[in-house]
Amino acid sequence: MAEIVIRNLRKEFGEFTAVQSSSFKVEDGEFFMLLGPSGCGKTTTLRMIAGLELPTSGEIYIGGEEVGQRPASERDIAFVFQMFALYPHMNVRRNISYPLVSQGMPRAQVREKVAEVAKILGIEEILDRPVGGLSGGDRQRVALGRAIVREPKCFLMDEPLGALDAEFREHMSEELRKLHDRMGATTVYVTHDQLEAMQMGDKIVVMNHGVIEQFGTPQDIYDKPASLFVADFIGSPSMNFLRFHGSLEAGATEAVLSHQPLGIPALREPFDGDMVYGVRPEHVRLSDSAGYRGEIVAAEYLGTTQIVTLATPNGEVKARIASDQPARVGETVGLAFNGATATLFDNQTGRAIRSDLNEGVLSHG
Repeated sequence: MAEIVIRNLRKEFGEFTAVQSSSFKVEDGEFFMLLGPSGCGKTTTLRMIAGLELPTSGEIYIGGEEVGQRPASERDIAFVFQMFALYPHMNVRRNISYPLVSQGMPRAQVREKVAEVAKILGIEEILDRPVGGLSGGDRQRVALGRAIVREPKCFLMDEPLGALDAEFREHMSEELRKLHDRMGATTVYVTHDQLEAMQMGDKIVVMNHGVIEQFGTPQDIYDKPASLFVADFIGSPSMNFLRFHGSLEAGATEAVLSHQPLGIPALREPFDGDMVYGVRPEHVRLSDSAGYRGEIVAAEYLGTTQIVTLATPNGEVKARIASDQPARVGETVGLAFNGATATLFDNQTGRAIRSDLNEGVLSHG
């Protein structure tokens, strides 16, 4: 297996720029997620790593070798597609063994490797069955088997679970992560599902309009969003945004919204202008003693918790609270925020304003 290094990668299709000067590093053995909405450039980035698209500019290193202009056949990678791409006229065994047979590997060695992969994936009993009659989950396992059997430097996966139903998709995502851990493989995985990315990934690149918005661990991206886009895209429900205008000095630990001071991590530099106070729903409490007020407009019961939606002078707020806590629609209540976890954003640029929370990770401007 091998690390993957991307430097200033750019892809243009005529006048349209699909990927803009992207740079990141995938460590050897890492499960790495490319996350973003449709059209953000994540699949184009993956296809350039694979050699299915050649970059307009920039460099791609796999295992220390620059491969940006090499064809896919010279990159020693395995690509797993969303639609499986199996050979319908072959049974499971022949589908898995095809890459080895095409390389001229001896039959005995092919049989041994196919048996080994089938055991890893738990598909020994279906090796001689035609792929046409298999379930979606089994077909995806066969597609994975065909990729694994080659023992490539890295695996590239383009929404491989996207065609499965929700319940089985969750099960397969757990199985895929376990498989990755057993093999110690370097894997780059494209998805638009932020829950899938947070559950499976060691590191995540969040993309939007061809630009990398943020790169880091799932915890860093959730706790320390670098932009309004990331804060809104990650989390269910997403982060609350309260808009206000103010002037804050370096070292400030409070922001005043509707004449009420709310806690913030200490700012590293002064800021004056339109800002957004961002706080996650689980960091909002209903408190009779709090001066900042909101009217409850909805309550959604979720079993052990409930999501309460409130109208405030600075925008809508969602709070995740215990299901047995009283929350009556139409009632006006106090709201207390965990200021240590809040993030301030520049409303004009959408970027996080530097503070103790994100020092060394984010910058504003």
